[in-house]
Amino acid sequence: LGMRKKQFTGLVLSVLILEDILAIVLMVMLSTMAVRHNFEGSEMLGSIGKLLFFLILWFVVGIYLIPELLKRCRKLMSEETLLIVSLGLCFGMVVMAAHTGFSAAFGAFIMGSILAESSLIQRIEKNIQPIKDFFGAVFFVSVGMMVDPSMFVTYAWPIFLITLIVVIGKVAFSCLGFIISGQPVKTAILCGFSLAQVGEFAFIIASLGMSLKVLDAQVYPIIV
Repeated sequence: LGMRKKQFTGLVLSVLILEDILAIVLMVMLSTMAVRHNFEGSEMLGSIGKLLFFLILWFVVGIYLIPELLKRCRKLMSEETLLIVSLGLCFGMVVMAAHTGFSAAFGAFIMGSILAESSLIQRIEKNIQPIKDFFGAVFFVSVGMMVDPSMFVTYAWPIFLITLIVVIGKVAFSCLGFIISGQPVKTAILCGFSLAQVGEFAFIIASLGMSLKVLDAQVYPIIV
C-alpha cells in the first residue's frame, strides 16, 4: 500500500518490536510463576537477574564472535552451507536457552538478533526466507486447526467479550499512549487502529500456559 514511509508506520513498528521483547521477558516470568505455583518476589528477581546475565553474556559474546567468524569463513561457505550454519546456530541457542530455563522463542530471538549484526545478513535472509515462509504457514495453520468451530457457539459470549476488550482496549490505550508521548491526535489514532490486534506471541504464551498445565485446554481456542 506504500505506507511504510509514513510517520505513523515507523512508530507502530517500533512499538511492535518493543512488544516482542517485553513478551519474551513476560514468558520467562510467567514460566517461573507457573513452575513454582506461587509468586515469590526474590525468585522473580533471581529469574530477571539470570535473564539479564544471559542476555549480556550472549549479546557481548555473540556480537563480537559470531559475525566475525562468519565474515572470516564467508569465502569457504556456499549458500547451502551458510543456511545450515545459520539454522544450526539458531537451534543451538534454542537448546542452550531451554537448558538454562528459558523458552525456545527466547533463544531463537537472541540468535536472530546476533545474526542480524553479521555482514552476511542479506545472504542469510535470502536463503532462510523460503524456510521462514513454510514454517510460518505451518504455525498459523496448526493454530487454526486447534480451533473447534463449535466453540464459537458454545462460548459465543466470552469470545465476543474478549474480542471487544482487545479491539477497543488496544485502540484506546494505544491512542492514549501516543498522545501522552507528544504525537498529534491524527497520528495517535492511526497508530492505535494499527495496533488493534493480538500478535503471534499471544498464541505462544497461551501454548506455554497449556504445556505448563496452568491453562485449561478449553480456554486456548477461545483465546485464539
